[in-house]
Amino acid sequence: MKLKLFIVGAILSLAAAGWFSLPLLASFNKVTGTKSLTSLDGDIMRGAYLARASGCIACHTSSQPNAKFLAGGDPLVTPFGSFIAPNLTSHKKEGLGNWTLEEFARAVRQGISPDGDPYFPAFPYSFYTGFSDQDIADLWAAFQTVPAVSEAAPEHTVGFPFNQRRGLFAWQFLFFQQERFTPPSEDARYNRGAFLVETATHCAACHTPRNLLGALQEDKAYAGSDSMLEDEGRIPAITPQALKEAGWTELDLAYALKTSVKHDGDAFGGSMSEVIKDGTSYMKKEDLEAIAYYLFNRDKE
Repeated sequence: MKLKLFIVGAILSLAAAGWFSLPLLASFNKVTGTKSLTSLDGDIMRGAYLARASGCIACHTSSQPNAKFLAGGDPLVTPFGSFIAPNLTSHKKEGLGNWTLEEFARAVRQGISPDGDPYFPAFPYSFYTGFSDQDIADLWAAFQTVPAVSEAAPEHTVGFPFNQRRGLFAWQFLFFQQERFTPPSEDARYNRGAFLVETATHCAACHTPRNLLGALQEDKAYAGSDSMLEDEGRIPAITPQALKEAGWTELDLAYALKTSVKHDGDAFGGSMSEVIKDGTSYMKKEDLEAIAYYLFNRDKE
């Protein structure tokens, strides 16, 4: 790690001075392409379901009146700046209309745009890297059906030094590891819950604390955190022990993810209510139960 920090510090200094281009850092964490991607038949319905579960609609559709579906989201105001999820419609200029399947896969699983620029980690590609080739093909098939919207989403508002996109290659070098999801057990329900929690719904993105550079503190997984979003407050721990101590049961949790009604009769607020309204409320009962089962039994691995 000391060597990595030295290399990154040196290259960031050069990049800030405009002397150096950082794409070479991508090679330190390179995942080989998958030649089978274009040979796969994407399932539109499965892709649409996965997009819902993965928060695509919640982030990329604004809550403003008359907002167009997947044409760009609301600002995510964080200490690093304000981020706005872009247009994901089939429009050829403002959306995904001119993208290829390979470019889509690289963006979703590697956090690299078609132009070769790294995405800000506000986009949870570090979780989506777990998607299989079939997952990507299904998502791609679904997004091809979204009507084109010609409106461009507003640009991010990010101050120096966080607005230096090429510096994000250094962030990826330090904190991003590409790895496809692998079932952790022989229990099918546990494995389904693990995929949904660790990859698709990316629960750790909010429920795990982050360091000063916005990377997850993996040794404190699901231990709760102070929200990176403005006015969100404290996000609760969802470790097995914390859930049980708070009075939750597996059935309570699965029901809450469907209805937004918590075990004590109160309702979720803030960004969690949006996650449920636009995402988990559309999910199958058995998938919500798998999520709860996994979260309650993670300590038994």
